[in-house]
Amino acid sequence: MMNLYDSSLFFDEMFDGNQPKPHYRSFHHKLSIFSQEQLEEKYRQAQASFLRQGITFTVYGAQDGTERTMPFDCVPIIIPQTQWAIIEEGVKQRVEALNLFLQDVYAEQKIIRDGYIPRQLVEKNPYFSPIMLRLKVPIANHIFLAGIDLIRDEKGDYFVLEDNLRNPSGISYVFENRDVMKEVYPEFFSKHTILSLDKQMANMKKALLAHRPSTMEEGREPKAVLLTAGMYNSAYYDHLFLAQHLSIQLVEGRDLVVQDLKVYMKTIYGLQQIDIIYRRIDDDFLDPVAFREDSLLGVPHLMAVYQAGNVAILNAVGNGVADDKAMYAYVPEMIRYYLQEEPILPNVKTYHLEDEQQRAWVLEHIQELVIKNVSASGGYDMLIGPHASEDEITLFKDKIMMHPCQYIAQPTIKLSRAPSFQNGRFYPCHVDLRVYAMKGEDCYVLPGGLSRVALQEGSLVVNSSQGGGAKDTWILKEELKHAESSSRRVILDGTV
Repeated sequence: MMNLYDSSLFFDEMFDGNQPKPHYRSFHHKLSIFSQEQLEEKYRQAQASFLRQGITFTVYGAQDGTERTMPFDCVPIIIPQTQWAIIEEGVKQRVEALNLFLQDVYAEQKIIRDGYIPRQLVEKNPYFSPIMLRLKVPIANHIFLAGIDLIRDEKGDYFVLEDNLRNPSGISYVFENRDVMKEVYPEFFSKHTILSLDKQMANMKKALLAHRPSTMEEGREPKAVLLTAGMYNSAYYDHLFLAQHLSIQLVEGRDLVVQDLKVYMKTIYGLQQIDIIYRRIDDDFLDPVAFREDSLLGVPHLMAVYQAGNVAILNAVGNGVADDKAMYAYVPEMIRYYLQEEPILPNVKTYHLEDEQQRAWVLEHIQELVIKNVSASGGYDMLIGPHASEDEITLFKDKIMMHPCQYIAQPTIKLSRAPSFQNGRFYPCHVDLRVYAMKGEDCYVLPGGLSRVALQEGSLVVNSSQGGGAKDTWILKEELKHAESSSRRVILDGTV
């Protein structure tokens, strides 16, 4: 069935020419044993398993219903452990620098004063939250959970495409993809030693509970809850999964109340004080007194409790100023400034369109570029120049001229591809990888992460809301030589 599979033109995760790469050989051999009918039946079983467990996401505005299962593909992304070690260290480095930036930008703003980041980029950022100025968050950590999106180019080199520091979603799919893979395709696991996910929920809970409020009395165990917008939220399954596996209560805003500058959860036994809120609603909806007065999702006066140091909110309020697409271009400079290190994982080149020279060049070469709205997500309000019509290009030129600060441009990267089995055949689909970092006193990186795949043939958009699906991600265990596992952080004076 792989006979017609074309691995040319793009970097292929599985194949080198017409031969499987060394770390895929065993999997390829197992895969070749199945007939088309067997693979189609297993595909149906996998989708039925997702549906049976209620593993769905919401597509807002869909014409044929909003609840859908995540399309799952049986060909995993396999990453050798030596390669993963570099990714893991690069993600930790990036999250550390971003957290230091958030500490700084809401305090002394040294990086702005020293001229490394333009002041207007921060102060005009819609996600910059003045209410956070001089506010000390527990353990000086703004980022409890980060989702760092990686891509590979035509050479196979990894690049960071995006940082998600507000409410990164999808972590439940990492675990469910593995469970469904083991249930439906147990044959694939007999010859592979894969880094386990088993301890990762314990690591996540340890990181969560490390955020004890500064005023909390010694000796008392912190009480944490997960704050959701409710069952109609697009990521509700994610919320439900995490609350269950972290053994914390899933609550809505109406379940919490503020009294005497403390937050309490309503229970049948009376009020119970809450110390840590892992919130999965946006800043604007957290507190109708401090933010949007029309919000029915949040808790009135919650920010007053937060400012008093009587509750931890994770991720911290105001994180959006660091993961904004316009700020993204400055993350390598943050790493150099705060850590005195060279970035392990590079950025994709980014053009800021408020700069007149850069804007003129971008408008002239727009057919070759990707244009993104700095505030949009999920693949919306984005132009992929090589695939765009003349009308679409004209529309985006007008948008750029009207609101140049609202858009950035990047080169069109030839994203890596991997085989996907859909509609009775294998064909190459573009993929990316969301890597999750969980930070408390220590930083843990989930082994593998969420591999997202653009299942529409030729599409570059991996988002589930626009036809994307998911793959399991295997970190293939191997003997790590000392030289390969040692630190790759390069200090700016050239030493290691």
